[in-house]
Amino acid sequence: MGRYYIDSVDYKILTLLIKNARTPFLEIARECSISGAAVHQRVKKLEDANVIVGSRMVVKPRSLGLDICAFVNVKLSKPDVSKSAIEEFRKIPEIVECHFIAGPFSLLLKIYCHDNEHLMDLLVNQIPHIVGVTDTSSFISLEQVFEREPYLLPLWRKGSAAEDEGEAE
Repeated sequence: MGRYYIDSVDYKILTLLIKNARTPFLEIARECSISGAAVHQRVKKLEDANVIVGSRMVVKPRSLGLDICAFVNVKLSKPDVSKSAIEEFRKIPEIVECHFIAGPFSLLLKIYCHDNEHLMDLLVNQIPHIVGVTDTSSFISLEQVFEREPYLLPLWRKGSAAEDEGEAE
C-alpha cells in the first residue's frame, strides 16, 4: 500500500488521539475548528487508509513486575527459515516486538522479563533452540529515557502542513 499524505487537520486529529484515544470527537472538532461530523469522516478515512489501526491501552511493564527489558539480536542460518522462526518467536509471550534488521544479524527482538533468571531461561533454554537460530547477542536496557510516537515528527513534504496552515477547511 502506498503512503497516505495527511494535511494539517489530520495531523492535529492524530496528535490529539494519540495523546488520548478517548478524546471525544466533539472536543477534537473544537480544537480543529471543524464539525464533529468532519472529524468522524476524517478518522474513518485514516482508518480505511491504515494510518490508524485501532486503539489500545498502554500498560507500563514495570507495573506488572516486568523489570527487565532486553533487546536480542538473532542470526538465522538461512532466509528461508525466517518465517518458521518468527512463528516460534510469536509463541513466546515475553517477546513483544520482532524486527527484520540490516547488518550481521537477521532479527531484533524486544523482550520483557521479571528478572535476570527469567531472561536467562529465554536466552539459554528457548531462543537458541528455535530451528534456524545460529547466534544471538543480547543487550539489557537499564532505563528507557523516552518514548514517542511517530506523530511527534513534523510533517515534511512539498505542500505539507506548513503550507496548508494558511488554507481554510
